Amino acid sequence: MENQRPLILVSNDDGIVAKGLSELIKFLRPLGEVVVMTPDGPRSGMSCALTSHEPIHYQLVRKDVGLTVYRCSGTPTDCVKLAFATVLDRKPDLVVGGINHGDNSSTNVHYSGTMGVVIEGCLKGVPSIAFSLCSHQADADFTAAGPYVRDIVHKVLERGLPPLTCLNVNFPDTQDLKGVKICQQAKGQWVNEWENFAHRGDSHYYWLTGEFEDADADNEKNDHWALANGYVAITPTTVDVTAYGLIDELKAWFSDDAVLGE
Repeated sequence: MENQRPLILVSNDDGIVAKGLSELIKFLRPLGEVVVMTPDGPRSGMSCALTSHEPIHYQLVRKDVGLTVYRCSGTPTDCVKLAFATVLDRKPDLVVGGINHGDNSSTNVHYSGTMGVVIEGCLKGVPSIAFSLCSHQADADFTAAGPYVRDIVHKVLERGLPPLTCLNVNFPDTQDLKGVKICQQAKGQWVNEWENFAHRGDSHYYWLTGEFEDADADNEKNDHWALANGYVAITPTTVDVTAYGLIDELKAWFSDDAVLGE
């Protein structure tokens, strides 16, 4: 149908009552028809997890002109899959995750339910963007992020993204943003991850915590550096995890094995 407004599917991993979700909806509504299918409670750290051990369900929460909101009992990835299968009347033009309460830069991309949203969007052939703010506060201030969210979404709707590629966008927790940096994913790992807070009989209880150990903190090309210096970090991210640079070497390893071919 001509002159149809773009259809934008939204989900998150902080749940339906998160301020980041309501702010994202506010930023996106002028840009298209928005359909939200989001978990009914927090699902942080779910990555691309699926619910396979029990049925999931959804229900309509709100329906206005240009906005429909559903809550779902599943994971962020469940939400995207279920929305495609049930509530969308056509393939969306964009899938958006967020706005997450917390940093999803660097290796956090592998754990993030927000990224699970956009990876699923990628796998379904739809341009996808994840937005995160480096603040875990429930009442975090998303004001400064608004113009950037609208601009990035507008550009992607207009120009698209390559297949199996999404954008991981992180905002530093400041109202004085210096602009955009196109970044590499910072290298590093989480350390001191578990706090022992109880010991009862034979049971030990631990709480997930930790600090991020940055392996290339002085690299001005990475997303951690950009965030630490007040920039919006945009990291193009591919869901094809093939190590292409290792293929020829591995072929040489197995070149004498008669049962292996090209």
